[in-house]
Amino acid sequence: MSNDTNSGAGTVMLAFFVGALTGAAAALLFAPASGEETREYLGQKTREGRARAREAVDQGREMYERQRETLSSAVEHGREAFQQARERGDQQA
Repeated sequence: MSNDTNSGAGTVMLAFFVGALTGAAAALLFAPASGEETREYLGQKTREGRARAREAVDQGREMYERQRETLSSAVEHGREAFQQARERGDQQA
């Protein structure tokens, strides 16, 4: 079920970025500026996009680490419970 949520979030983010790029391209076409102004604008938007992408990657890594720790903890608790049940079974036999 978590995979479905992550997949949906990825699709939404992709759609957002495609829409943003399309909007930026349309803005450049319909509101032309000098070449220097356009290059400056594109450079600024590129830097902003990189910063957002870095932030998204960092958030993804943090989420991955939290989920990995949660899963590791659950596996360890499961092993302990299995071992305790096994020991109780050996003592009863």
